[in-house]
Amino acid sequence: MPRLSVWMIRAALLYMGVGFLFGMLMLINKGVPFAPRLWGLRPLHIEATLLGWMVQLAMGVAYWIMPRFRGTQRGNIALAWAAFALINVGVLAYSAGVWFGGGWLVQGGRIVELLAAVAFGLHAWPRIKPLGA
Repeated sequence: MPRLSVWMIRAALLYMGVGFLFGMLMLINKGVPFAPRLWGLRPLHIEATLLGWMVQLAMGVAYWIMPRFRGTQRGNIALAWAAFALINVGVLAYSAGVWFGGGWLVQGGRIVELLAAVAFGLHAWPRIKPLGA
């Protein structure tokens, strides 16, 4: 398995643990209310499980498993590493913005996440061939 896939999947598993922890705390608080502030974790729970875990896991597996048509190259590897860095910076910036109340961090995090998607898309595009081609 390529090193980038390993790092993406490891990071995704960390986000899964954090997202599940936040979800568990909110669920316990729903049954036995002990800290009303825990409901503020909901956007962080969604961000960690949806973008941090699921999207990053999909990117890591896609980088590993997508076909290589031109020799053994996996495409523009720098773009794939940039996507890995950008998705993590975006998730962390968004989470910090939600938790500390920085609207510019929330918007900046979303923009950086969009840039991560564009970088990964540009990396993966040459590796996609139509059926029968």
